Amino acid sequence: MIEILKRELVYLWYYAELQFRQIIVYWALGMMIGSFISVFAKDGIHRMFVRMKNTKWGISGIVPACLLGIASPLCMYGTIPVAASFRRQGMREDWLAAFMMASILLNPQLIIYSAALGTKALVVRIISCFICGIAAGLAVHLFYADRDFFDFSGFEERSGRDTDPNLFVRYVKNLGRNLRATGGYFFAGIVFSALFQRYVPGHVMTDLFGGSQAWGVLMAATVGVPLYACGGGTIPLLQEWLEMGMSMGSAAAFMITGPATKITNLGALKIVMGIRLFAVYIAFIMLYSLMSGILINLII
Repeated sequence: MIEILKRELVYLWYYAELQFRQIIVYWALGMMIGSFISVFAKDGIHRMFVRMKNTKWGISGIVPACLLGIASPLCMYGTIPVAASFRRQGMREDWLAAFMMASILLNPQLIIYSAALGTKALVVRIISCFICGIAAGLAVHLFYADRDFFDFSGFEERSGRDTDPNLFVRYVKNLGRNLRATGGYFFAGIVFSALFQRYVPGHVMTDLFGGSQAWGVLMAATVGVPLYACGGGTIPLLQEWLEMGMSMGSAAAFMITGPATKITNLGALKIVMGIRLFAVYIAFIMLYSLMSGILINLII
Protein backbone atom coordinates (compact mmCIF):
# COMPACT_ATOMS: atom_id res chain seq x y z
CA MET A 1 0.00 0.00 0.00
CA ILE A 2 2.83 2.37 0.90
CA GLU A 3 4.61 1.55 -2.36
CA ILE A 4 1.46 2.22 -4.38
CA LEU A 5 1.01 5.58 -2.66
CA LYS A 6 4.63 6.53 -3.32
CA ARG A 7 4.28 5.57 -6.97
CA GLU A 8 1.14 7.67 -7.37
CA LEU A 9 2.82 10.64 -5.72
CA VAL A 10 5.74 10.30 -8.13
CA TYR A 11 3.34 10.29 -11.09
CA LEU A 12 1.46 13.33 -9.75
CA TRP A 13 4.71 15.18 -9.11
CA TYR A 14 5.84 14.43 -12.66
CA TYR A 15 2.63 15.75 -14.23
CA ALA A 16 2.53 18.81 -11.97
CA GLU A 17 6.19 19.65 -12.53
CA LEU A 18 5.81 19.27 -16.29
CA GLN A 19 2.77 21.57 -16.35
CA PHE A 20 4.50 24.05 -14.08
CA ARG A 21 7.48 24.33 -16.44
CA GLN A 22 5.15 24.84 -19.40
CA ILE A 23 3.18 27.67 -17.80
CA ILE A 24 5.37 29.43 -15.22
CA VAL A 25 6.90 31.84 -17.77
CA TYR A 26 3.47 33.04 -18.91
CA TRP A 27 2.27 33.42 -15.33
CA ALA A 28 5.35 35.41 -14.30
CA LEU A 29 5.20 37.63 -17.40
CA GLY A 30 1.48 38.18 -16.88
CA MET A 31 2.01 39.38 -13.33
CA MET A 32 4.91 41.65 -14.24
CA ILE A 33 3.14 43.22 -17.22
CA GLY A 34 -0.16 43.51 -15.34
CA SER A 35 1.53 45.30 -12.44
CA PHE A 36 3.43 47.57 -14.84
CA ILE A 37 0.20 48.66 -16.53
CA SER A 38 -1.54 49.08 -13.18
CA VAL A 39 1.21 51.35 -11.83
CA PHE A 40 2.30 53.26 -14.91
CA ALA A 41 -0.52 53.15 -17.51
CA LYS A 42 -3.86 52.73 -15.69
CA ASP A 43 -4.53 56.45 -15.22
CA GLY A 44 -3.64 57.17 -18.84
CA ILE A 45 -6.09 54.52 -20.05
CA HIS A 46 -8.87 56.01 -17.95
CA ARG A 47 -8.05 59.57 -19.09
CA MET A 48 -8.38 58.40 -22.69
CA PHE A 49 -11.85 57.03 -21.90
CA VAL A 50 -12.92 60.30 -20.27
CA ARG A 51 -11.75 62.29 -23.29
CA MET A 52 -14.00 60.17 -25.51
CA LYS A 53 -17.13 61.92 -24.19
CA ASN A 54 -16.14 65.06 -26.08
CA THR A 55 -16.09 63.22 -29.39
CA LYS A 56 -18.96 62.71 -31.84
CA TRP A 57 -18.46 58.98 -32.26
CA GLY A 58 -21.97 58.06 -31.16
CA ILE A 59 -22.64 54.34 -31.09
CA SER A 60 -19.30 53.63 -32.78
CA GLY A 61 -17.64 54.71 -29.51
CA ILE A 62 -18.56 51.27 -28.19
CA VAL A 63 -15.53 49.86 -30.02
CA PRO A 64 -12.80 52.00 -28.40
CA ALA A 65 -14.64 51.74 -25.05
CA CYS A 66 -14.41 47.95 -25.33
CA LEU A 67 -10.70 48.10 -26.23
CA LEU A 68 -9.98 50.38 -23.26
CA GLY A 69 -11.87 47.96 -21.01
CA ILE A 70 -9.60 45.13 -22.15
CA ALA A 71 -6.53 47.32 -21.57
CA SER A 72 -7.64 48.28 -18.05
CA PRO A 73 -5.97 46.15 -15.34
CA LEU A 74 -8.65 46.71 -12.69
CA CYS A 75 -10.81 43.96 -11.22
CA MET A 76 -14.58 44.50 -11.19
CA TYR A 77 -14.63 45.98 -7.68
CA GLY A 78 -12.04 48.48 -8.91
CA THR A 79 -13.81 49.09 -12.22
CA ILE A 80 -17.21 49.98 -10.74
CA PRO A 81 -16.07 53.04 -8.75
CA VAL A 82 -14.14 54.21 -11.82
CA ALA A 83 -17.21 53.66 -14.01
CA ALA A 84 -19.27 55.62 -11.48
CA SER A 85 -16.79 58.46 -11.88
CA PHE A 86 -17.13 58.22 -15.66
CA ARG A 87 -20.93 58.43 -15.36
CA ARG A 88 -20.69 61.60 -13.25
CA GLN A 89 -18.59 63.10 -16.02
CA GLY A 90 -21.33 62.42 -18.58
CA MET A 91 -20.24 59.13 -20.11
CA ARG A 92 -22.80 57.29 -22.27
CA GLU A 93 -24.47 54.16 -20.87
CA ASP A 94 -23.67 52.00 -23.90
CA TRP A 95 -19.99 52.96 -23.75
CA LEU A 96 -19.92 52.16 -20.03
CA ALA A 97 -21.56 48.77 -20.68
CA ALA A 98 -18.95 47.87 -23.31
CA PHE A 99 -16.10 49.07 -21.09
CA MET A 100 -17.29 47.13 -18.04
CA MET A 101 -18.14 43.94 -19.93
CA ALA A 102 -14.74 43.86 -21.63
CA SER A 103 -13.01 44.65 -18.33
CA ILE A 104 -14.74 41.68 -16.68
CA LEU A 105 -13.75 39.23 -19.39
CA LEU A 106 -10.19 40.20 -20.22
CA ASN A 107 -7.19 42.24 -19.14
CA PRO A 108 -3.52 42.42 -20.20
CA GLN A 109 -2.47 39.97 -17.51
CA LEU A 110 -5.01 37.37 -18.55
CA ILE A 111 -3.99 37.76 -22.20
CA ILE A 112 -0.41 36.82 -21.28
CA TYR A 113 -1.64 33.88 -19.19
CA SER A 114 -3.77 32.65 -22.09
CA ALA A 115 -0.77 32.57 -24.44
CA ALA A 116 0.13 29.32 -22.66
CA LEU A 117 -2.92 27.73 -24.33
CA GLY A 118 -1.50 28.28 -27.81
CA THR A 119 -2.04 30.88 -30.52
CA LYS A 120 -5.42 29.56 -31.63
CA ALA A 121 -6.94 29.61 -28.14
CA LEU A 122 -5.45 33.04 -27.43
CA VAL A 123 -6.94 34.53 -30.61
CA VAL A 124 -10.30 32.89 -29.90
CA ARG A 125 -10.33 34.30 -26.38
CA ILE A 126 -9.46 37.85 -27.43
CA ILE A 127 -11.94 38.00 -30.32
CA SER A 128 -14.84 36.33 -28.47
CA CYS A 129 -14.39 38.58 -25.42
CA PHE A 130 -14.08 41.69 -27.58
CA ILE A 131 -17.27 40.84 -29.47
CA CYS A 132 -19.04 40.15 -26.16
CA GLY A 133 -18.17 43.66 -25.00
CA ILE A 134 -19.48 45.08 -28.28
CA ALA A 135 -22.68 43.04 -27.95
CA ALA A 136 -23.24 44.30 -24.38
CA GLY A 137 -22.83 47.90 -25.50
CA LEU A 138 -25.20 47.43 -28.44
CA ALA A 139 -27.81 45.74 -26.24
CA VAL A 140 -27.79 48.65 -23.78
CA HIS A 141 -27.96 51.12 -26.68
CA LEU A 142 -30.95 49.38 -28.25
CA PHE A 143 -33.02 48.73 -25.14
CA TYR A 144 -31.90 51.47 -22.74
CA ALA A 145 -31.17 54.38 -25.06
CA ASP A 146 -33.16 56.88 -22.98
CA ARG A 147 -32.88 55.24 -19.55
CA ASP A 148 -30.18 54.61 -16.99
CA PHE A 149 -28.95 51.04 -17.05
CA PHE A 150 -26.56 51.21 -14.10
CA ASP A 151 -27.19 52.60 -10.62
CA PHE A 152 -23.91 53.86 -9.22
CA SER A 153 -25.43 55.72 -6.29
CA GLY A 154 -23.19 55.43 -3.27
CA PHE A 155 -20.09 54.48 -5.24
CA GLU A 156 -17.09 56.72 -4.99
CA GLU A 157 -13.78 56.24 -6.73
CA ARG A 158 -11.39 54.85 -4.16
CA SER A 159 -7.93 56.25 -3.77
CA GLY A 160 -5.38 53.93 -5.32
CA ARG A 161 -3.04 51.79 -3.28
CA ASP A 162 -0.16 52.59 -5.65
CA THR A 163 0.78 55.84 -3.95
CA ASP A 164 4.38 55.35 -2.90
CA PRO A 165 6.50 58.24 -4.28
CA ASN A 166 9.20 55.80 -5.34
CA LEU A 167 7.99 54.24 -8.60
CA PHE A 168 10.09 51.12 -8.21
CA VAL A 169 8.77 50.50 -4.68
CA ARG A 170 5.25 51.14 -5.95
CA TYR A 171 5.73 48.55 -8.69
CA VAL A 172 7.20 45.96 -6.30
CA LYS A 173 4.28 46.41 -3.88
CA ASN A 174 1.77 45.99 -6.70
CA LEU A 175 3.61 42.90 -7.92
CA GLY A 176 3.49 41.46 -4.40
CA ARG A 177 -0.29 41.99 -4.21
CA ASN A 178 -0.58 40.38 -7.62
CA LEU A 179 1.41 37.37 -6.44
CA ARG A 180 -0.73 36.96 -3.31
CA ALA A 181 -3.95 37.32 -5.29
CA THR A 182 -3.14 34.78 -8.01
CA GLY A 183 -0.45 32.47 -6.60
CA GLY A 184 -2.71 30.14 -4.63
CA TYR A 185 -5.14 29.69 -7.52
CA PHE A 186 -2.29 29.13 -9.97
CA PHE A 187 -0.74 26.31 -7.94
CA ALA A 188 -4.17 24.83 -7.21
CA GLY A 189 -4.77 24.74 -10.97
CA ILE A 190 -1.48 22.90 -11.44
CA VAL A 191 -2.49 20.30 -8.83
CA PHE A 192 -5.95 19.79 -10.32
CA SER A 193 -4.58 19.47 -13.85
CA ALA A 194 -2.12 16.78 -12.62
CA LEU A 195 -5.00 14.91 -11.00
CA PHE A 196 -7.03 15.12 -14.21
CA GLN A 197 -4.11 13.92 -16.28
CA ARG A 198 -3.44 10.97 -14.01
CA TYR A 199 -6.94 9.77 -13.14
CA VAL A 200 -9.41 11.05 -15.78
CA PRO A 201 -9.35 9.15 -19.10
CA GLY A 202 -9.04 11.36 -22.16
CA HIS A 203 -12.25 10.06 -23.70
CA VAL A 204 -14.23 11.46 -20.76
CA MET A 205 -13.27 15.04 -21.67
CA THR A 206 -13.88 14.33 -25.34
CA ASP A 207 -17.33 12.95 -24.57
CA LEU A 208 -18.21 15.92 -22.36
CA PHE A 209 -16.63 18.86 -24.19
CA GLY A 210 -15.42 17.51 -27.53
CA GLY A 211 -16.82 17.63 -31.03
CA SER A 212 -19.03 20.39 -32.41
CA GLN A 213 -22.18 19.47 -30.52
CA ALA A 214 -24.09 22.18 -28.68
CA TRP A 215 -24.26 19.91 -25.63
CA GLY A 216 -20.50 20.06 -25.10
CA VAL A 217 -20.50 23.85 -25.38
CA LEU A 218 -23.42 24.10 -22.96
CA MET A 219 -21.65 21.82 -20.48
CA ALA A 220 -18.47 23.92 -20.66
CA ALA A 221 -20.42 27.15 -20.22
CA THR A 222 -22.22 25.69 -17.21
CA VAL A 223 -19.04 24.31 -15.62
CA GLY A 224 -17.46 27.75 -15.97
CA VAL A 225 -19.99 29.24 -13.54
CA PRO A 226 -18.97 27.42 -10.32
CA LEU A 227 -15.41 26.41 -11.22
CA TYR A 228 -13.86 29.72 -12.25
CA ALA A 229 -12.16 31.57 -9.39
CA CYS A 230 -9.06 33.15 -10.95
CA GLY A 231 -7.87 33.43 -14.54
CA GLY A 232 -4.37 32.21 -13.73
CA GLY A 233 -5.74 29.20 -11.88
CA THR A 234 -7.86 27.99 -14.79
CA ILE A 235 -5.11 28.15 -17.41
CA PRO A 236 -3.49 24.84 -16.31
CA LEU A 237 -6.91 23.18 -16.32
CA LEU A 238 -7.82 24.53 -19.75
CA GLN A 239 -4.46 23.48 -21.16
CA GLU A 240 -4.97 19.95 -19.90
CA TRP A 241 -8.61 19.81 -21.07
CA LEU A 242 -7.70 20.99 -24.58
CA GLU A 243 -5.03 18.30 -24.79
CA MET A 244 -7.58 15.71 -23.62
CA GLY A 245 -10.07 16.58 -26.40
CA MET A 246 -12.01 19.67 -25.33
CA SER A 247 -13.24 21.52 -28.42
CA MET A 248 -12.19 25.13 -29.01
CA GLY A 249 -15.81 26.26 -28.87
CA SER A 250 -16.28 24.64 -25.47
CA ALA A 251 -13.07 26.29 -24.25
CA ALA A 252 -14.34 29.66 -25.50
CA ALA A 253 -17.64 29.19 -23.68
CA PHE A 254 -15.78 28.36 -20.45
CA MET A 255 -13.52 31.41 -20.88
CA ILE A 256 -16.59 33.66 -21.21
CA THR A 257 -18.88 32.35 -18.49
CA GLY A 258 -16.00 31.84 -16.05
CA PRO A 259 -14.92 35.45 -15.48
CA ALA A 260 -18.39 36.83 -16.27
CA THR A 261 -19.96 34.80 -13.44
CA LYS A 262 -17.07 34.75 -10.99
CA ILE A 263 -18.63 35.20 -7.56
CA THR A 264 -16.80 38.46 -6.79
CA ASN A 265 -17.83 39.96 -10.13
CA LEU A 266 -21.44 38.88 -9.65
CA GLY A 267 -21.56 40.47 -6.22
CA ALA A 268 -20.33 43.78 -7.58
CA LEU A 269 -22.64 43.74 -10.60
CA LYS A 270 -25.73 42.90 -8.58
CA ILE A 271 -25.19 46.09 -6.58
CA VAL A 272 -25.21 48.35 -9.63
CA MET A 273 -27.81 46.51 -11.72
CA GLY A 274 -30.58 45.36 -9.39
CA ILE A 275 -32.28 41.96 -9.42
CA ARG A 276 -34.12 42.20 -12.74
CA LEU A 277 -31.22 43.51 -14.82
CA PHE A 278 -28.87 41.13 -13.02
CA ALA A 279 -31.00 38.21 -14.25
CA VAL A 280 -30.91 39.70 -17.75
CA TYR A 281 -27.11 39.88 -17.51
CA ILE A 282 -26.84 36.17 -16.57
CA ALA A 283 -29.14 35.19 -19.43
CA PHE A 284 -27.12 37.34 -21.85
CA ILE A 285 -23.82 35.72 -20.80
CA MET A 286 -25.14 32.16 -21.05
CA LEU A 287 -26.77 32.79 -24.44
CA TYR A 288 -23.73 34.56 -25.86
CA SER A 289 -21.31 31.89 -24.63
CA LEU A 290 -23.46 29.12 -26.09
CA MET A 291 -23.88 30.81 -29.47
CA SER A 292 -20.23 31.84 -29.77
CA GLY A 293 -19.02 28.37 -28.75
CA ILE A 294 -21.20 26.67 -31.36
CA LEU A 295 -20.08 29.14 -34.03
CA ILE A 296 -16.41 28.69 -33.17
CA ASN A 297 -16.75 24.92 -33.42
CA LEU A 298 -18.32 25.29 -36.87
CA ILE A 299 -15.53 27.61 -38.04
CA ILE A 300 -12.49 25.89 -36.50
